Amino acid sequence: MKNLLKARWMSSLIFLVVLFIITGIVDPSFFKYSSIIGCFNNATMYTLLAIGIAFVIMTGEIDVSIGATLGLTAAMTGLIAQQDGSVVTMIAVCIGVGALVGLVNGLGVALFGVPSLIFTLGTNGIIRGLIFLVSDGRTVENFNGTIGAYGNKVLFAEITLFYTIAIALVAIAHIVLTKTRKGKYFIAVGDNAGGANLVGINVKSTKLLAYVLCGMFAGLGGFVFASKYGQVMTVAGNGYEMTAIAACVLGGISLSGGLGNMIGAAIGAVIMASISRLLVFIGLPPTYDNTITGIMLIVIVVVDALAQRRSIEMSRRKRLLSRTATSATEGGLEA
Repeated sequence: MKNLLKARWMSSLIFLVVLFIITGIVDPSFFKYSSIIGCFNNATMYTLLAIGIAFVIMTGEIDVSIGATLGLTAAMTGLIAQQDGSVVTMIAVCIGVGALVGLVNGLGVALFGVPSLIFTLGTNGIIRGLIFLVSDGRTVENFNGTIGAYGNKVLFAEITLFYTIAIALVAIAHIVLTKTRKGKYFIAVGDNAGGANLVGINVKSTKLLAYVLCGMFAGLGGFVFASKYGQVMTVAGNGYEMTAIAACVLGGISLSGGLGNMIGAAIGAVIMASISRLLVFIGLPPTYDNTITGIMLIVIVVVDALAQRRSIEMSRRKRLLSRTATSATEGGLEA
């Protein structure tokens, strides 16, 4: 129980519960099961994006192109749906395109050593241009086939099919990161890339894999977006990268890498996805959504930086006390 309470994601869970309680006090109708479960169902896309970018952030890097990747794969999904393409084809294209974008980002950051923010920002611009080319500058709509039936399909207890799949992927990713040797490499690289390299971990391939996984999850997010909304505008996914990053940090994943887990990222995604919904119950207009999201992002980044600084100071103090104690012991023996 003590270890559970000390977990970084536990504070995020408590924060989520407090948000729900405060909203329910302001408007008791929020306590309806359908209202609460709706917050989780709305978090599907953010959960997928948070899982993907969590791999990257844990290695100490960043990816600001996932929103554009989601928009591109969503547009491609819509175009395939217009031609009566199969769902399997759509998912395969989304994952493939996402993996390709991730591979490009990974090569630029891991192999060529370009700062991740700069490289993925450039990738973001390129992908946004591709969205206009693919869609011919128009909104992709009038989907055919069965894709629309999956968007809000309820599996059980008002929980949608897509959110159930997202939670299953969170569980798989969590097990991989905590129970497998390769999975632990992501944390090791983010914690100390030089040390990880010395013990035989291939830092470059680990970061490359992180970006590929990030792109794949962004691609899946694009499929979910197209299926849920039934139309894809050229600006689809714009700003989603900031929300996903905020979800990860809010869930206890350090921006400097080496800390965090997928459970926290999933909880953070629910918090970020719930802001608009909670504002309605509180009585504030949705126009406050971006402002509150930005404030939360700044606050959690500052808190994370202060926590990192405190952790470094504590480590230094422990090393100093250890050396002092050793010196005192040696001096006593000599006397």
